Amino acid sequence: MHSSALISASLYVGDLHPEVTESELLEVFNQCGPVASIRVLRDAMTRRSLGYAYVNYHQVADAERALDTINYQPIRGKPIRIMWKARDPAKRKSGVGNIFIKNLDKSIDSRALNDTFSLFGNILSCKVATDEHGNSKGYGFVQYETKEAAESAIEKVNGNIISDKRVTVAPFMGVTDRPSGNKYTNVFVKNLDKSVTKEKLYEAFAKHGKITSAIIMANDDGTSKGFGFVNFETPEMARAAVDALHKTKAFGENEIYVAKAEKAAQRQQELRKQWAQRKAELQAKFSGTNLYVKNLDDTLTDDGLRTLFEPFGTITSCKVETEGGKSKGFGYVCFQLPDDATRAVTEMNGKMVASKPIYVALHQPREMRRQFLQTQSMQRQYQAPQNMQRFSHVPMIYPQPAGAAARPGQFFMMQHPAAMGGRGFIRPGMPIPAGRGFGRGGGGRRPTQPGQMPPQAGQRGVKVLPGVRNRDQQMGGQPGVPGGAQAMPQTIVPGALSKEQLASMLVTATQEQQKQLLGERLYALIAPSQPTLTGKITGMLLERLDNGELLHLIDSPDALQAKIQEAISALHAHMQDAN
Repeated sequence: MHSSALISASLYVGDLHPEVTESELLEVFNQCGPVASIRVLRDAMTRRSLGYAYVNYHQVADAERALDTINYQPIRGKPIRIMWKARDPAKRKSGVGNIFIKNLDKSIDSRALNDTFSLFGNILSCKVATDEHGNSKGYGFVQYETKEAAESAIEKVNGNIISDKRVTVAPFMGVTDRPSGNKYTNVFVKNLDKSVTKEKLYEAFAKHGKITSAIIMANDDGTSKGFGFVNFETPEMARAAVDALHKTKAFGENEIYVAKAEKAAQRQQELRKQWAQRKAELQAKFSGTNLYVKNLDDTLTDDGLRTLFEPFGTITSCKVETEGGKSKGFGYVCFQLPDDATRAVTEMNGKMVASKPIYVALHQPREMRRQFLQTQSMQRQYQAPQNMQRFSHVPMIYPQPAGAAARPGQFFMMQHPAAMGGRGFIRPGMPIPAGRGFGRGGGGRRPTQPGQMPPQAGQRGVKVLPGVRNRDQQMGGQPGVPGGAQAMPQTIVPGALSKEQLASMLVTATQEQQKQLLGERLYALIAPSQPTLTGKITGMLLERLDNGELLHLIDSPDALQAKIQEAISALHAHMQDAN
């Protein structure tokens, strides 16, 4: 057993694909034993994965099994690298026991390198450097638990042949510790005018030292590409040229760029680093001031959006996103001060603008928003089975719909849809049978009239089915006071809400709750003119129209009546086809 394992059962997992999640890691590491916790480390600002995670087991033996069996196993096509989590990072950063191996055959991967060098002692970390496509760069690193094991590996492997290649094994040194760490002789020059020749380039740079070569890169037709390279005899000469000529107009009007020449992969890495830093700076700068606004009317322009939000403070930028000249229904408003943005969110979220309730919130970066939505989805998946189990066997008592033929005092019992095999839901395209309410949003019962509270089981005139206790009794409290505590809050009836109140509730409701609210309101509006077909017509409207169109019908009696007639015609046509 590794001596590090005696400290804890925690593992470091590196070289992760950027999209790997905790749930994927849990599926892999649970194969070796019960996992206590998993955490993928993420950037505090962008929430983007940092490429490594920590996995904690209950038992040390399970952690060691994972290290021995799934190290270098690919996840999302990229091999992971596992090592013991170091309680003292100073030891890892010190480089003690760390060796460097170069001139490796391209066929040798991290697993093969680990197998080769594990003969000399316990390995804490082992890695073959790869490019962005996963191909070996021909060198790698091994860090041993002890300095003695590293010295033994260097002594016995250095100069030997591995896979037909003679390898070099030496103590690892950081970039700043290497003799030529920050030294270079080749200089990169760009932003050159097309008229600058090799001779002019040589003449300008020769003032700072002896040049061994100079070249300007050219196109196929011989014209300059605007950049070139100058190689000096010593690093000191190259550095002097960079210090003297960078960001100067040595060849005319253009300000030239002069720096150490780097390989393409190094330049790309540096550019990615600079872009990430710039992005983080911008996000920090606009954090708390930039607003995301959606559900905008198609006619709203940039100026119209600015006019809506100007009362709350100074706006630095305002834009409605468009495509092909048409609004995409959302935009952004950026304030100068965070307090102004906060006040705008508080007062504008849910406000009716051109017959539509707008949604206003602080803008989140895409990575942060995706992480938030993913967390919400995982929570819902976790909670849904528990909610189903909690309510699937609890019958619900509803008063008999008005006008139905039945004995006085008779009530219906409706099981949770899960207990009915899902029969309480209407699938798209499915004919709506009588007595099923108004589809997905209706739940199969008649909505309560404005101001009317549904009778509770146990009250006078309400029949309780045999074997079914009322809600107060189920919770172990006194009648009328659930659970022996405070009384239940009064039910809000959508049919009694004002247009502004309904719009505000819709903004914060889930999609299913939105359908329920709109269905209740539509039912109350349709019932006076079509009492016998209210449920069917409401269900058809909920099935075929989106929430914005449904809200428009609630606001426009003429439009609602037109849709009612369309629904009645469709129902008659369906009955004729059935006959």
